Amino acid sequence: MQQNHKITTIGLDIAKNVFQLHGIDADGQVVLRKSLRRGQMRPFFEKLAPCLIGMEACATAHHWARTLIAAGHDVRLIPPSYIKPYLRRQKNDAADAAAICEAVTRPSMRFVPVKSENQQATLMLHSARELLISQRTALINALRGHFAELGIVVPQGAHNARQLIAILEDDEGYTPQAVRIALGPLATALIEIKGQIAKLDKAILAAHRNDDVSLRLSTIPGIGPVIATCLSASVPDAKLFEGGREFAAWLGLVPRQHSTGGKPRLGSISKMGNRRMRKLLVVGAHAALYRMKNGKTQSPLAEWARTLLAKKPFKLVAVALANKIARIAWAIMARNIRFQPEFVPDHRALISV
Repeated sequence: MQQNHKITTIGLDIAKNVFQLHGIDADGQVVLRKSLRRGQMRPFFEKLAPCLIGMEACATAHHWARTLIAAGHDVRLIPPSYIKPYLRRQKNDAADAAAICEAVTRPSMRFVPVKSENQQATLMLHSARELLISQRTALINALRGHFAELGIVVPQGAHNARQLIAILEDDEGYTPQAVRIALGPLATALIEIKGQIAKLDKAILAAHRNDDVSLRLSTIPGIGPVIATCLSASVPDAKLFEGGREFAAWLGLVPRQHSTGGKPRLGSISKMGNRRMRKLLVVGAHAALYRMKNGKTQSPLAEWARTLLAKKPFKLVAVALANKIARIAWAIMARNIRFQPEFVPDHRALISV
């Protein structure tokens, strides 16, 4: 390794215990190839002169980005899919670090904003809630399936599972003892998970009330505390996107293109980007569209949705509405404003958001 002051850019491939570094100077010459253990990371970079550091936006990347920024370095996080084209032939830690180093110097490269600890904590609430909801669904399906074998069927819906639990708790009802022993633990686990989900909902609501961006996002039809907090924590700086259309494309809410020879060919939505945010926006759009369809909402956005419903299927319109909501959300985050539907003069203004 040559003198540290000659290092201008470092590609850092992070892992659990072994970290690979690839550094270049101002002329692009390689001056550093080195691996570090976890305990060596902080002392090494604290002694190193400030430089540009590129990392893959993966697990623990935001923690290390905050640590290196505190040491005076300029840190950029790159989406993994944008690094792959710069990887040469075989994949290993050294090759990954070299690819990251080359990618971070590209002027057209797209970077991921570094999240704060509070933003990561909010997203952990969402991850835990999503996991518990999936476990709740599995338990409900198991109870419904087993009771169906006994000829006991209740309407669909999570709240109707209480009827099945009541059957198990009814000592006077006719239920074989073996059924109570087998399904009792499932019912107990279901009750416990419901309580834990309620606690997470309260924590998300508290985070929502303490976040100005989340409060402003909740003024948009179809966005409540859950979606608003997820958007606010997932997008620290909306100005990194050129506009609402680019933000919607980043979420995967735009048609997939396969165009050639000047002939545009559009398919279904691309489903790229943040899967959780896209799912939440589509679910919120479904809820908003039901109210708009029934005439309970009167606004230019609702009128646009009802006009489209006259020509297109409900689910297709819901995805289109989710695209529209995403664009409006970008405008609110980037311009520090609230959603004010009365100031929207016509449908074209909504489309251009």
